[in-house]
Amino acid sequence: MPKYVTLFNFTEKGAQAIKDMPEATERAIKNFEAVGGKVLGLYLVMGAYDMVGIFESPSDEVASTSLLSLASAGLVRTTTLKAFTKDEFYGIVKNIPT
Repeated sequence: MPKYVTLFNFTEKGAQAIKDMPEATERAIKNFEAVGGKVLGLYLVMGAYDMVGIFESPSDEVASTSLLSLASAGLVRTTTLKAFTKDEFYGIVKNIPT
């Protein structure tokens, strides 16, 4: 399954509701799992972002739908990167013309 790294920033609304964030996060994870996704890791971080999530999704479309759903709740803003495993990276590099 495709893998993604998502960088999260709390919105002002999200920061004001920070004590409710664990429950909101669990709901989002359950919704994502219901459409075939899998959260591999979720981390509170310090620096330019507030959280980092690593997940798998059956497709880019499912990932995008889930992320748009999060955005519509207004608690977080996201930046998502599609990730490739080491083996996928090696396969991509092998296809570079010489």
